[in-house]
Amino acid sequence: MLENVLWACAFVLAGIGLYRFGLPALKRFDEKNVARIAQQERDKADANAHFRHALEVAGEQVEPVEEIIVPDTRTGQKVTHYLFEAEVFASRDEAEQMRASRVAVVARRFYQELPAALAAPSSATEPRGNLSARERAAQKWRRTIH
Repeated sequence: MLENVLWACAFVLAGIGLYRFGLPALKRFDEKNVARIAQQERDKADANAHFRHALEVAGEQVEPVEEIIVPDTRTGQKVTHYLFEAEVFASRDEAEQMRASRVAVVARRFYQELPAALAAPSSATEPRGNLSARERAAQKWRRTIH
């Protein structure tokens, strides 16, 4: 019994040592977590933070721009193009501009559907919990197909 306790203590101390003195991934995770908490504190005082949050969520739902290398039809040389939603673009700027407009469409749709989502009665099977009305509406919105 005492041996199990000693092994558990050794395991916990080894984990604390790795966290404190090693593993850059854990340090990055901790830094992101601290930054996220600081951003949440700043958002409490910012009346427009929900717009940024809606754009971030929409950005997560839209696929990223992919870089593809294809041979040129005239010269046979390899050329870099950019792919977004099955459309090929010659420059990254064009593809990113198209992606940004798609993110704006998804975010705008969220705000268009928000009043209906907030007005809809919640079913008895879905407990409200500690979520705000905006968070509940965002969850309902994510469940729909976009």
